Amino acid sequence: MDPALWETVRHDPVRLLGEVGPARLQRLAADRRFLRQLNDTAEDLREYLTADRWYQTLDDAPKAIAYFSPEYGITAALPQYSGGLGILAGDHLKTASDLGVPIIGVGLLYRHGYFSQSLSPDGWQLERYPPIDPNGLPLTLLREPDGAPVRVRIGLPQGHDLHAHVWLARVGRVPQLLLDSDVEENDQAGRDITDRLYGGGGDHRLLQEMLLGIGGVRAIRAYCRITGHPAPEVFHTNEGHAGYLGLERIRELVSEHGLSFDEALEATRAGTVFTTHTPVPAGIDRFPRELVRKYFGGANEEPEVPAERILELGAETYPEGDPAVFNMAVMGMRLAQRVNGVSTLHGQVSREMFGGLWGGFDTAEVPVGSVTNGVHAGTWVAREILELAAREVPSVLHGEGWEGVRRVPGQEIWRIRRLLRARLVEEARRRLRESWKHRGASEAEISWIDDALDPDVLTIGFARRVPSYKRLTLMMHDPERLRALLLDPERPVQIVIAGKAHPADEGGKRLIQDIVRFADAEDVRHRIVFLPDYDMALGQALVQGCDVWLNNPLRPLEACGTSGMKAALNGGLNLSIRDGWWDEWYDGQNGWAIPSADGLAGPDRRDALESAALYELVADHVSVMFYDRDASGLPRRWLEMVKHTIATLGPKVLASRMLRDYVQRYYVPAARSGRAMAADDHAGARSLAVWKQRIVKAWPTVAVEHVESTGEASPHVGTSLPVRVVVDLGGLDPSDVAVEVAYGRVDDTDALIDPSYLELSGGEPVEEGRLRYVGEVPLARSGAFGYSVRVVPRHAMLAGPAEMGLVTLPPAPHGMTNGNLR
Repeated sequence: MDPALWETVRHDPVRLLGEVGPARLQRLAADRRFLRQLNDTAEDLREYLTADRWYQTLDDAPKAIAYFSPEYGITAALPQYSGGLGILAGDHLKTASDLGVPIIGVGLLYRHGYFSQSLSPDGWQLERYPPIDPNGLPLTLLREPDGAPVRVRIGLPQGHDLHAHVWLARVGRVPQLLLDSDVEENDQAGRDITDRLYGGGGDHRLLQEMLLGIGGVRAIRAYCRITGHPAPEVFHTNEGHAGYLGLERIRELVSEHGLSFDEALEATRAGTVFTTHTPVPAGIDRFPRELVRKYFGGANEEPEVPAERILELGAETYPEGDPAVFNMAVMGMRLAQRVNGVSTLHGQVSREMFGGLWGGFDTAEVPVGSVTNGVHAGTWVAREILELAAREVPSVLHGEGWEGVRRVPGQEIWRIRRLLRARLVEEARRRLRESWKHRGASEAEISWIDDALDPDVLTIGFARRVPSYKRLTLMMHDPERLRALLLDPERPVQIVIAGKAHPADEGGKRLIQDIVRFADAEDVRHRIVFLPDYDMALGQALVQGCDVWLNNPLRPLEACGTSGMKAALNGGLNLSIRDGWWDEWYDGQNGWAIPSADGLAGPDRRDALESAALYELVADHVSVMFYDRDASGLPRRWLEMVKHTIATLGPKVLASRMLRDYVQRYYVPAARSGRAMAADDHAGARSLAVWKQRIVKAWPTVAVEHVESTGEASPHVGTSLPVRVVVDLGGLDPSDVAVEVAYGRVDDTDALIDPSYLELSGGEPVEEGRLRYVGEVPLARSGAFGYSVRVVPRHAMLAGPAEMGLVTLPPAPHGMTNGNLR
């Protein structure tokens, strides 16, 4: 409609429509070419919103899924995000729309969003919270059939109620409900609850999370009632902030279906998925128990959801837990039958972090899985890249034929890469100019910005939130080595940096100030820049325009990190510590791995070692390959690496792969479990609750009395080892348990390594309530071998043997035999 105005309004469609002049509209109305394009676009949109897609080909899939997140990065024009969690949530919704997954997104509408960042003259981060008018955003108010705004209400202490309106955004096919407490029914304190993302602390944060979880469920019920949308069968909690949604679902089941708290808990857990995003304990919301009791107890206590039961759900009852706090992630896990991290490595870290909730089981068996994050190509991949794919490898646009990327002409890739690099340079200069003016510089003092950065120089990008573990300033560990890289006369390097520190993080702000002061130096400021106010628009320019994406966190503290995925899809290469997604998908040819010294040195020594490795990689490998050109001026080895990266990582890093994983491995099983619990007036939930109570009561008396094995004194590979076990079930029925042998390789301490499990058969009475179980353990490989025996609860409605955290082992030294198989 108006390309120049589109850039001026920063790609905000609502502002564009409001500012296009009448004369321009009249010309467009008479432009037959424009009208044809408009009609074609409208028809494409209609088909996109209505036609069956991948999800509609599935059998037995849930009719609807509710997805709760405290923040969403849908678009820069809807600033309701602060970092990776929100960007991931936005990509989740957009990909659900692309695949036809019937998700309903739920969040809060923050009237000031997250802060806008600028710099003081001496490089200190400054924050401001510009007000947001929902009427000027792509939102509509959810209304009752009579036109009245939908009002969600939750009870507060002292007889007060908190009220909220519900705004509706359309993320393609996906409805997104955003709750807003800035309504006239609330006092000023109530109106301020949704004032800003992650604002305040204590009561303020707790109230935000109550509104998100409890109010969010009530908003969904209103939306489904008004629109006829199917009610969700699965509830997905994106991090612990929305954990209170489980309490509201329990209350519904108790008050509306007559279930007990324990029965409602089982029904709720069956249909709930919980995703944890942090490997850092400090990243988890933990409230004083007395604060939670204040809001859920006393006169405000719901009889269906006793305060003491709520406090039990968030209690840190494991070793080294704090009895005085209420842990939102712990509650989220206790309210969900299925839990996952966001990369393979993060799943392992999470099993170690939260293993105490399933005490008695080895870390490998803690029921926390993983789905590695992905990114929404339509949001993050440059149009030129998509157009090149459509011309040269059209099957890629449908998720197939990625190997065809290797046949794309190198000169075409290089032409587009230079175009995108030049675009980033122009955007960086524009933002740099704005920043220096805000810092008080005159026009004469910023004339150098016209030549800052170079569209033909190797460009490294680093953009992150700025907690200490992401190590914004690792590149500055040896300033002179960094300066030498930037100013190398033959192979220069330029670095574009962005990131926000949390307003309360003084240490993070100092890191930003350190990097800004270095970048301000006259000799290097044309080669290294810090761009304030990191948002989605800047993120898109960075991942599209950078040749190399740098990531150097303290391993293993990066849960996933998706910026490098976005860079890879745009033809960038990764230079990263092997953490998060890079740990599982680095193959030696799709970028460079910075050696990690985790566990080998103290913090200062570790930084020194890893920064030295970073400098060496850039100087001796990255820049050498980038500037190694053939007779036609093309970096052939670099381009082969780019093609290999896209061909191998492309199908892995897409959010469509991620969401298919969630659907097939989490949503469909959760829906089946939920239906089994709800059938016949929740007979499944009622019976499972009674069964669990009986198991928990009897379990202390379950014992492994005797273990023996017979067979060859020196067993051979290919034979089997007979095992006989005598167990006292403490009055439980044999059908209540599984008696298993864990077997496999052992290490130097006789601990089993990645054991296999064999359920023993029998259960024949021996004497005085004892039962004999027998089995044949296969001996399939040579080397050190061992086995152990255990008893675990068994029920068809359990998601796995570790769900209840109950296991009985034989008293040492019984039940373990070690030897070398020949």
